[in-house]
Amino acid sequence: MTDYTSLFKPFELGNLRLSNRIVMAPMTRNHSPGNIPNSATLEYYRRRAAGGVGLIITEGTCINHIAASGYADVPFFYGDENLARWRQIADAVHKEGGKIAPQLWHCGGMRGSGTLPAGDIKGYTPSGMNVPGKVNRYAMTKVDIDDVVLAYAEGARQAKILGFDAVEVHGAHGYLIDQFFWEGTNQREDAYGGSLVDRTRFATEVISAMRDAVGSNFTIILRWSQWKSQDFSARLADTPKKLAEFLEPLVSSGVDIFHCSTRRFWEAEFKDSDLNLAGWTKKITGKPTIAVGSVGLSEEFIPKPGETEFRDAEPASIENLVERIEMNEFDLAAVGRALIANPDWADLIRSDNLDRIRAFNKDMLNSLD
Repeated sequence: MTDYTSLFKPFELGNLRLSNRIVMAPMTRNHSPGNIPNSATLEYYRRRAAGGVGLIITEGTCINHIAASGYADVPFFYGDENLARWRQIADAVHKEGGKIAPQLWHCGGMRGSGTLPAGDIKGYTPSGMNVPGKVNRYAMTKVDIDDVVLAYAEGARQAKILGFDAVEVHGAHGYLIDQFFWEGTNQREDAYGGSLVDRTRFATEVISAMRDAVGSNFTIILRWSQWKSQDFSARLADTPKKLAEFLEPLVSSGVDIFHCSTRRFWEAEFKDSDLNLAGWTKKITGKPTIAVGSVGLSEEFIPKPGETEFRDAEPASIENLVERIEMNEFDLAAVGRALIANPDWADLIRSDNLDRIRAFNKDMLNSLD
C-alpha cells in the first residue's frame, strides 16, 4: 500500500500556510453567465475545499482590460458585483479550512470573435499574431502594454483586499504573457522582443507592478509552460542553460512560486535527467514549484493537437507523484479533472479509499457539481 503522507505535509511560504500539498488546478469552466460568478460557482469551490484541497487556484479570471476576455461566460475580476461575489467565494473556502488564489488572465490573441465586453475588439498581441507567421490580430503599442500592466496590478491589489491568500498570473498556453515569451508570436524590435531574456520584459513588468501593489509578503504564483495551445511541440528553452536564462528575470521581478504546466507530469524535461519541468525550475531557481499534468488519471487532458475538449479518463496510480514529492523534486501537485469528478479527491487519497474515486467523463463539464 502506498504511503501518501508526503502529500499531506503542511507547506509554508511567508504568509501562505497550506495544510497539505494538493492544489486545485485552474480550469476554465464557462459557467459564469454575464461573466459574474454565482452561487453555483461558490459551491463548486467550497466543496473542493471541504474535500481536503490545500490550495484552490480559480479558473482564469479576466483582468480589467477591454480585450482581456477570450471566451463566453468566464468570470471577470473587476466590477463591484464581481468582486463582492469573489469575496463571498474566498470566505466560503476559508470557512472549510482551505486557501484560495485567483488566476489573473488576459487571453491576448486567443480572444474569440464577439466576446464581451467589447465584441468587435481584436485580440491584443505582441506582434499581431496568434500563431507564427499569420498577422491577423492587433499589435500592442507601449501605451497598451502599460495599460495591461496596470490592470494586472489592480487585480492583484483587489485579490489582497478581498482576503485571497495568493494570486496567480496566467503566463502559459499561448495566452498574452506567453505570446510575449514565445519567439513565434513575438517579433517585436523594441525592448519587449528579441532575445529570450528580452521577451520576458512584459512579464517582469507585470509581476513587478503586482508586487508593488500587494507588498512583499503576499504570494505571487506564475503559471508558465513550454507548450502552447497553438503548438504542443513549442519550447521556450531547449536546455537547462536556456531555462536558467528565462527564469532569472522572473525570479528577480518577484515570483514566489512557479506553476510549471505540462500535459504529463511524469515526463522528463531534458535528456539525461528524470526531472520534470517543475523539478528543473526548482533546481535552477531554488523557488517552490507546482507540478501539474494528468495527475491521477489514465489519459492526458488534450492528447492530440486540434482536440479542444478534455478527454475521458479512468483513475490512475499516483505512486510516481508521491515518490517525486518525497524526493523534493517539487513542492506541490495540481489536480485538475480528477477534482471535477471527485470534489473529495484529496480526502479519498488521505483515507486510502481509492476504490471510491470516480472516472472523469466530459459530461461532467456541463455543470458545476
